[in-house]
Amino acid sequence: MGFRKDFLWGGATAANQCEGAYNLDGRGLANVDLAPVGQDRGAVITGEMKMFDFDDNHFYPAKEAIDMYHRYKEDIALFAEMGFKTYRLSIAWSRIFPKGDETEPNEAGLKYYEDLFKECKKYGIEPLVTITHFDCPMHLVEKYGAWRSRELVGFYENLCHVIFNRYKGLVKYWLTFNEINMILHAPFMGAGLYFEEGENKEQIKYQAAHHELLASAIATKIAHEVDPENQVGCMLAAGANYAYTSKPEDVWASRKADRENYFFIDVQSRGEYPAYALKEMERKGIKLPIEEGDLELLKEHTVDFVSFSYYSSRVQSTDPSINEQTSGNIFESLKNPYLEASEWGWQIDPLGLRITLNDLYDRYQKPLFIVENGLGAIDTPDENGYVVDDYRIEYLAEHIKAMKDAVEIDGVDLLGYTTWGCIDLVSAGTGEMKKRYGFIYVDRDNEGNGTLKRSKKKSFDWYKKVIETNGEDLSN
Repeated sequence: MGFRKDFLWGGATAANQCEGAYNLDGRGLANVDLAPVGQDRGAVITGEMKMFDFDDNHFYPAKEAIDMYHRYKEDIALFAEMGFKTYRLSIAWSRIFPKGDETEPNEAGLKYYEDLFKECKKYGIEPLVTITHFDCPMHLVEKYGAWRSRELVGFYENLCHVIFNRYKGLVKYWLTFNEINMILHAPFMGAGLYFEEGENKEQIKYQAAHHELLASAIATKIAHEVDPENQVGCMLAAGANYAYTSKPEDVWASRKADRENYFFIDVQSRGEYPAYALKEMERKGIKLPIEEGDLELLKEHTVDFVSFSYYSSRVQSTDPSINEQTSGNIFESLKNPYLEASEWGWQIDPLGLRITLNDLYDRYQKPLFIVENGLGAIDTPDENGYVVDDYRIEYLAEHIKAMKDAVEIDGVDLLGYTTWGCIDLVSAGTGEMKKRYGFIYVDRDNEGNGTLKRSKKKSFDWYKKVIETNGEDLSN
């Protein structure tokens, strides 16, 4: 049994966390450039603190990141050495359309990604491309209010026409929006949403979500028209919610938390708004800006597969005395007393990945793709940049075992697995470099110091062996 013969092993990055070159070759400013490292980052990415331009009091790690813009050939060669079958990356919208609302694209940006995809193909690596990994050109934020405006659907449609036609034959696997449910938890980072005093935040978030869901359906439609070979997926920040106790109220709280996450994917995968979500919005007085033809569009252009990130499970309780929190992927959770946690407080739960895979497959009956999974940790390199990261190897091995059980024992249809941050990059949550995920160490610190030199960690050769054996040999 085991994984399918054409299982897509690889790694994942995001443009704003690795490319740098924020103002080169015509690229415009984007929301993701403006998230500083340090104590104000949380307020900025949640839309509570206005930061529409750089200032002298903060350090902005995305400006240079790990300079993959200039070093992608070197990096892709290292991915090829590990045996990657796929490489998940994202397009920076403001490289293609610097302001976002132009009619003609920026040729330098288009050429950059074309060259990058060709470099992947040279090694037999299939690009898996996220169209929008939180990026929104700042011009669209300032002029239109970002995704709260329906006009962004048309600008996104324009972007899709351009990239699907330009990269036909080079890219087959596409994701429309990264972690689309993050619009609820980090609205400025996730969708460029900033809230003015007195605005109805819930109304704006769900209004913006409707526009993104429409845009996703349009992208799926165009992708299939341009090239029937194209496979389009949606993407959510996943992780099963557990009840803290067997008290029915706790069980119900965990179900409700799951549904809040699944709501977006229900629309993208099933093609309609679920009844529970419509009822919830009705109770909250939220009015979706549904126009004629919207519901038909959502119904007719559902995704081909469901992709997700998984780092940890979460816990829900209705008992106010149970309030010990632990960190997670942007949003916190109650602490699970049965689990260990990473240095950043993310709870480590390999079985939770199997549970999540089964939940999603049972719910949607569509192929799944794990496009983010990994351990953020402080790595200590020797004088040659070599890191003995047995903790990372152990984390990944246990999650791959759980993933294998989901495939072999439970019958889940799984297309592939891309570990998050296959090369060290800027953390989305904290903006730090010291929170490292990669198989490749990058000499760079939180303040932007370092040579940017790349070096292999112990996990580099381990993952190479995992891919060579199609997940059979997980030994350290």
